[in-house]
Amino acid sequence: MTIQIVLADDEVLARQKLRLLLREQTDCEVVGECATAAETVALVRAAHPDVVFLDIRMPDMDGFDVVDALSAEPEAMPRIVFTTAYDQYAVRAFDVHAVDYLLKPFAAERLQTTLQRIRERASGGAPEAGEKNGGRYTSRIVFKSKGRILFLPVSEIRWIAAEENYVRISTENEAHLLRETMARLEERLDPQLFLRVHRSAIVNLQHVKEVRAESDGETAVILLNGQKVPMSRSYRSRMQRLMHH
Repeated sequence: MTIQIVLADDEVLARQKLRLLLREQTDCEVVGECATAAETVALVRAAHPDVVFLDIRMPDMDGFDVVDALSAEPEAMPRIVFTTAYDQYAVRAFDVHAVDYLLKPFAAERLQTTLQRIRERASGGAPEAGEKNGGRYTSRIVFKSKGRILFLPVSEIRWIAAEENYVRISTENEAHLLRETMARLEERLDPQLFLRVHRSAIVNLQHVKEVRAESDGETAVILLNGQKVPMSRSYRSRMQRLMHH
């Protein structure tokens, strides 16, 4: 199967470099190039490519405007790979379900990772979490931490705690502080996998060992790694409903 690709970037040299890298891939074909957002929308509607490598900053509209325009016809929506020299758009990029986010200048090895993702989706490989729900729920959370951009698969999250204007996301080996509300984060997570057990706590059900009544009459969720997360009475009914399904 040939992956048909459109390159959208106002920089000629950027398009040229990407075209040369893609030429080395036997299953990739560049079917068109664009320098503006308006050209991109028109070409994608005419050519129906599988993937658009889309620069975020272009002269007339930005890459998100292009996605908005194309999403009016969801059946013809190509997969989007954002290419940019700016890291501040990463979180927003994955909110619109971009396949990947390439920071310029990127190397051939990094492009290979992107193409492998595209191939897996094109071949009908295992869907990412949330894809079976029509893309409504996120499969990974993207955020800046200590000078890095982290792409954290939600499957690695053990539990989430609220801390004033932040949430603390705990994985097996790390904890990350993210400026987000519990309510907004809960909306992005698949309720089949994540359960709110307290006003200030969400647990990943795949990492829950048991629910235990404590000696003081309170209830706690015990995770597989032994961590104890308090469960409030008002959220207990959610767990009971889940257990009866």
